[in-house]
Amino acid sequence: MEADIASQSVGLASSADFSIGTLFMRADIIVKAVILILLASSVYSWAIIFNKYKLFKKIEKSTEEFEEKFWKSKSAESFYNNLPSSLEDPMALLFKNSMQTLMKSKSKTNISERLSVILETNIEKQINLIEKNFTFLATVGSTAPFIGLFGTVWGIMNSFQSIAISRNTSLAIVAPGIAEALFATALGLLAAIPAVIAFNKFNNDSRKYSQKLENFSKRFISIV
Repeated sequence: MEADIASQSVGLASSADFSIGTLFMRADIIVKAVILILLASSVYSWAIIFNKYKLFKKIEKSTEEFEEKFWKSKSAESFYNNLPSSLEDPMALLFKNSMQTLMKSKSKTNISERLSVILETNIEKQINLIEKNFTFLATVGSTAPFIGLFGTVWGIMNSFQSIAISRNTSLAIVAPGIAEALFATALGLLAAIPAVIAFNKFNNDSRKYSQKLENFSKRFISIV
């Protein structure tokens, strides 16, 4: 009898290990796949978040410097001729690409209208580059909780199967499966919440920068 009690105590102690590694190793192949998908999504989301944070911080400074130099220049054409060959700032690229297209055009009539179309096209191009991977953040933010929920439902189903097979409703039988299930939900939220917050912030920053490019375009057209 004492030996049976001791063996049960050891079994309960091993079942009571709810560390992340143990939960993952104890999960079945479906829950493991859910966990790996969510972990990969979370890591890639954070990589995008850090990249976009650095990008917006960089272009805010470089755009301010470009505008200051541009409005101090004698003419748009002379400023264009003195531009360095390698440019990374979106506003500088907008100006360079628009001037290249305009100067290649043989027609000198309706310059303002043609320049307006050229600038609008180039603004869209630059904003698309800035907003690259925004869709991934939005997708992770909207789908990660549901992927985690799927893992939760699957884990709970496994718990009920364990109860049915063992004919035992003790907590030691039910707890591991439920812990795995809740772990999947937690990972889903862990991936989704930063992605949603980052998407909203960067989307707002992108709109502000787009407005800045449009304002520059209007002023640029007015001096041509």
